[in-house]
Amino acid sequence: MNFSRFSPKQRLALRWWTLPEYRTKDALICDGAVRSGKTLCMSLGFVCWAMTCFDRGTFAICGKTITSLERNLVRPLLQVLEDVGFECVSRVSRHYVDITALGRTNRFYLFGGKDEGSAALIQGMTLCGVLFDEAALMPRSFVEQALARCSVNGAKLWFNCNPEHPQHWFYREWIKKCEEKRVLYLHFTMDDNPSLSERVKERYRRMYGGVFYDRFVLGKWTVSEGLVYPMFDKVRHVAAEIPQCSRFVISCDYGTVNPTSMGLWGEADGVWYRIREYYYAARREGISRTDEEHYAGLAALAGELDIECVVVDPSAASFIACIARHGKFRVMKAKNDVLSGIRLVSDALQCGKLRIGNQCSDILREFSQYCWNDSAVGDAPRKEHDHAMDDMRYFVSTVLGRKQEEEFVAMSLAR
Repeated sequence: MNFSRFSPKQRLALRWWTLPEYRTKDALICDGAVRSGKTLCMSLGFVCWAMTCFDRGTFAICGKTITSLERNLVRPLLQVLEDVGFECVSRVSRHYVDITALGRTNRFYLFGGKDEGSAALIQGMTLCGVLFDEAALMPRSFVEQALARCSVNGAKLWFNCNPEHPQHWFYREWIKKCEEKRVLYLHFTMDDNPSLSERVKERYRRMYGGVFYDRFVLGKWTVSEGLVYPMFDKVRHVAAEIPQCSRFVISCDYGTVNPTSMGLWGEADGVWYRIREYYYAARREGISRTDEEHYAGLAALAGELDIECVVVDPSAASFIACIARHGKFRVMKAKNDVLSGIRLVSDALQCGKLRIGNQCSDILREFSQYCWNDSAVGDAPRKEHDHAMDDMRYFVSTVLGRKQEEEFVAMSLAR
């Protein structure tokens, strides 16, 4: 891996610990836009600091999951270290890497901080330092447990993240209190990464919309407010005619008292179209439908088409059982991470990969009504006018989202 030059902010992330004006700092925080070069420079700085200041020390490198950590940080980091002469011995099954340079060897353990139970994984260790990749995605309990392990004299803390909402605990407790906690805080934009061309920057600007544009492109800790999908445009996203499609999927948000919404999706030339829909609101109609009646609606929606799968709200156990009992459709339980799903839908709309047939009146109505909950502590959409929105999110997260994530990872690993 070759580097022609580093920006001033990247150089500071690499070597801040060597500079007299920052020697009293106990920690470094790098936040800001995606692809701004903060992760690789900070992780290189972390290892160089560890190898300069310690021998036979123990360190931790933490990510949301072990898989994402190894893919997004460890793999490119080890490639650079080996290119410049470090000896790196990776023990994948035991989740640690031994790094040797200048006659010194240190061990770097890898941890995933995906939920509250992850804190137990790091209990009892004694660490010389810890690096958190995407700190804002980890539970506070895990981060604070890891920090409590850094009891060796001279230990330092290293954090990087993309912004979330401004009520997030990490923003309130660390970024807003960086002077009090003796933290060097560096805010990055894509312009701080000299390796990005203007063409690549423009591609990232097109990928995001709404609150995700503010956070991932502008690097702001922004409040989520207004419409969830402000990028939705009837001229661009509503189709008067549906082209011939080669694949078909149905998505379902199931309700008994609340509405049941199902959408038939077809793919043509890399674009998914909502061809038609089924929407039944029991309160509006004055009578609830049984699972069998909803199944009849599903069968009518499918018609004679070859349906690849039916993606269903994972909590709809009775309806999933009903579909399975008939044996006609393959059922797939939907991925139900709300914020991740909303981001994927936003990306699909922004990139023109999702279009809505003009006969799908219920989802078109909900696009204009689906809003962020401005009274919530964090990011959350209002739980109203969200049934077609949910079935669309299930489809994108579970079917379209797989390819989107692969493309995003490929772009993230590109140098």
